[in-house]
Amino acid sequence: MNNGSARVISTIVTYGFVGLMAFLSIFPFVWMVLGATNSSIDIIKGRMMPGTALATNIATFFTQVNAPLVFWNSAKIAILATVLTLAVSSLAGYGFEMFRSRHRDRIYSALLLTMMIPFAALMIPLFIMMGKAGLINTHLAVVLPSIGSAFVVFYFRQCTKAFPSELRDAAKVDGLKEWQIFLYIYVPVMRSTYAAAFIIVFMTAWNNYLWPLIVLQSNEQKTITLVISSLASAYYPDYGVVMVGTILATLPTLAVFFFMQRQFVQGMLGSVK
Repeated sequence: MNNGSARVISTIVTYGFVGLMAFLSIFPFVWMVLGATNSSIDIIKGRMMPGTALATNIATFFTQVNAPLVFWNSAKIAILATVLTLAVSSLAGYGFEMFRSRHRDRIYSALLLTMMIPFAALMIPLFIMMGKAGLINTHLAVVLPSIGSAFVVFYFRQCTKAFPSELRDAAKVDGLKEWQIFLYIYVPVMRSTYAAAFIIVFMTAWNNYLWPLIVLQSNEQKTITLVISSLASAYYPDYGVVMVGTILATLPTLAVFFFMQRQFVQGMLGSVK
């Protein structure tokens, strides 16, 4: 086999693999949109063409679900968890990278090891803690466990390695205190890192299902993911309505991603401007 034939075969395999991955990624979204336009019976039959039940499914969804309340609950939890997580994790990442101490690396290693602990092993202790604090069936019980994210701390520390130390040294010469350096220099310079972390944490908090299912017990406190799950687990699930709810639940995360897409790419590449 000559070099030209090998190059053609390699190109075909590469494009075939990329095309297959693109199809597998896009197909669930296409099926979700097509399913929203069909009745539950058509979806069960495997119909993959646009239907005429979209208006009916939308009307049924807003009849069965208090949409403003559940979307407000999800938005409140996601925004609060994201802001607090970014504030705590960026401070921790900055501190781990900028300040040296004898036990820094040991503490950092212990923090990273916590990522190996499955959430299933933490549920019962967390539930007991929230119960003793009187936070069961409150949104605060969903937000608090998500603030101390070892992964986000790791991400901020790795990105902080690209932060120009000359800026910090110059600020110290000018008489700025450490909190002023962090607030007025570090945060603006690392804005792409914050943007990437914002998208990751917001999407995680918005799509969180298991922990809210455990601690949120009244319908007034439930999020959109819990409500859609209850629709899907009904005795006669209306899959068209479930598809409509899933599309509506996806829109906020899509909006956040497309609005901050450029900063997300810069942040994931570790660029600092």
